[in-house]
Amino acid sequence: MRFMGKRQIGEMQPSELVVAFMISNIASIPIQAIEIPLVTGIIPVFTLAIFEIVLSQISLKYPKTRKWILGEPSLIIKNGKVDIGQMKKMRINYDDIQGELRTAGYPNIEDIKYGILETDGQLSIIPKQNSQE
Repeated sequence: MRFMGKRQIGEMQPSELVVAFMISNIASIPIQAIEIPLVTGIIPVFTLAIFEIVLSQISLKYPKTRKWILGEPSLIIKNGKVDIGQMKKMRINYDDIQGELRTAGYPNIEDIKYGILETDGQLSIIPKQNSQE
């Protein structure tokens, strides 16, 4: 995991999280089954790690491919109004948005200037000037 980069689980992109789970599953197979050689598990682990490193390097160097590989943030709330079309596109419901807002200390959606659903699934909140923080 250190070879692939230092990110906390909550900061990982979905593809990175999937690769991490795949690596853990593949690595456990030769450990559990004695008859399977250790090399049989090591080769796919390194292949997945290298694949993830190459994809992250490509996304760092080429901004156009970053959108394709990682996606792009979506504006869910604008000036206290929820964009229903974006919610449907991102498959997020109104209750989830309200829960995130309450957790961040904004019980009223009208207090939000912008709500942006980031590529890692977190909701970034930009409050209006007169609202609480």
